[in-house]
Amino acid sequence: MTEWILHAVADGGYWGILALMVLENVFPPIPSELIMGLGGIALAHGEMAFWPLLAAGTVGSTIGNYAWYLAGRRLGYARLKPAIDAYGRWLTLEWADVEAMAGFFLRHGHWVVFIVRFTPLLRTMISLPAGLAHMGRLRFILYTAAGTSIWNCILIGGGYYLGTYFAAELDRFMGPVVIGSAAVLVILYAWRVWRWQPRD
Repeated sequence: MTEWILHAVADGGYWGILALMVLENVFPPIPSELIMGLGGIALAHGEMAFWPLLAAGTVGSTIGNYAWYLAGRRLGYARLKPAIDAYGRWLTLEWADVEAMAGFFLRHGHWVVFIVRFTPLLRTMISLPAGLAHMGRLRFILYTAAGTSIWNCILIGGGYYLGTYFAAELDRFMGPVVIGSAAVLVILYAWRVWRWQPRD
């Protein structure tokens, strides 16, 4: 099972990693920890090389974050609020959440775009208030790419360590862990959509 999963990652190649990281940031189907962690394990098995893997993960994550930034910048508060009100259930997001993130961004300044790349919940959605505040495009891209590349190095390193020192254990546990993780994420998302209620 381990080899099958690693070959699936390797067969998708760096473009597959890039695409998954874009999706993970636009509409998270699989967490980046799993994507880049599997990339790190593939690296340990000789299926991938470090620099192309890091580049694919960082570019994909930056593109995904830029999509949220662009939505905030292009739509603005007036047009974004109706969209959030209409589709908030599917995003499990409401306007009060956007206002809270915008306040957080304005209180802490542009550096927060770099810093929150290391936090599970805020690292993608902080891009929306950055766009709403019309943060400079180049600065946003540079801060996002810098923070994301450091985070991806950590994830790749963790996967590489597991793939190098726990190969036998991974062969027994990786398949059930990956499948179980994907199932849990789908169930949690479905539960959030079903239970989601606006606070107003």
